[in-house]
Amino acid sequence: MTTTTTALVPKAEQQPGPRRRFEAARPAAGFVAAAVALFAVAPLALSDFRLGLLAKYLCTAMVAVGICLAWGRGGLLTLGQGVFFGLGGYAMAMHLKIADAGPGNLPDFMQLYGSATELPWWWRPFANPVFAIAATVLLPMAVAAILGSFIFRRRVKGAYFAILSQALAAAFAIWLIGQQETTGGTNGLTDIQGFFGYDLNDPVNQRMVYFVIAAVLLLLIALARQLMHSRYGELLVAVRDSEERVRFLGYDPANVKLVAYVVAAGMAGLAGALFVPAVGIISPALVGIVPSIELVIGAAVGGRASLAGAVLGAIGVAWARTALSEEFPAAWTYFQGLLFIVALAFLPGGLASLAGIVRRRRANRGLAGDTA
Repeated sequence: MTTTTTALVPKAEQQPGPRRRFEAARPAAGFVAAAVALFAVAPLALSDFRLGLLAKYLCTAMVAVGICLAWGRGGLLTLGQGVFFGLGGYAMAMHLKIADAGPGNLPDFMQLYGSATELPWWWRPFANPVFAIAATVLLPMAVAAILGSFIFRRRVKGAYFAILSQALAAAFAIWLIGQQETTGGTNGLTDIQGFFGYDLNDPVNQRMVYFVIAAVLLLLIALARQLMHSRYGELLVAVRDSEERVRFLGYDPANVKLVAYVVAAGMAGLAGALFVPAVGIISPALVGIVPSIELVIGAAVGGRASLAGAVLGAIGVAWARTALSEEFPAAWTYFQGLLFIVALAFLPGGLASLAGIVRRRRANRGLAGDTA
């Protein structure tokens, strides 16, 4: 007589308990709650101006999703995400400026600052909307793939990788400032009026842009979560914790880290592209060292290992910057630096780790009480 394996398992163990069912349903419930908050609550509760600010904050949250994957899972302290954010933003802004100028006309800043009579050769492909949209994601990913290949194959990591990525952000901002005739220089690309045929001065179209940004953010969160909980996500954590052991198992840690770096760059580029219609501007001030650090601070404060923590932390820090920098313009930058140091030194897991810390302390107290 054949006995199945399930017959030997007690009924209590065959069916998941309430705690397991709750843990399994929590991500879906959180996703639904976020969708309701973004698509129902926020549009009804906020004015058009505040909703526009929220759209701007959601763009920074997209970058935080990529940082959560690269830094939280892979241990890659990416202090140069402003580069990829800027590449995506400028790719989108170039197309929109060409569209605003009309067929055969130069963008307004080229007529003001330059002496050219036609578009520069490297601007011309961005007149095609399909090329421009693809470039907002593929261009940052291509740059990240080239840089990452050189960096990771030479086993550069830790503080050295962070410094290199930060130097890249500084070099990119300096290059943009020096190309005033073709990039707008310090001012950047400003006064963007349209978005693929829609007038951005119309509040209805501004709300449409907000809904697009909210939908893309949710999709990026779902994509990142899928990667983080896949076999690749486990391998990425293994590379972070013990790179040499992963190499001995037959995997190339450089390729594992490169994938996370490239995906994070693509997310940052998409965020930059959507930031342009939400704000109407992209400039070197948004892509240099300080903005790159600000993006990392949001993920660190919220919790770099938690998608929800990184997203909420990025939104919270962006909101605080808007609210407090007006009152304390000179002190805000120092406060940001202090916030970053405190988060890394005293709460490495960010605010998202507070619940786990409280649970562990309660459990330890309970064990101590039982022992006594």
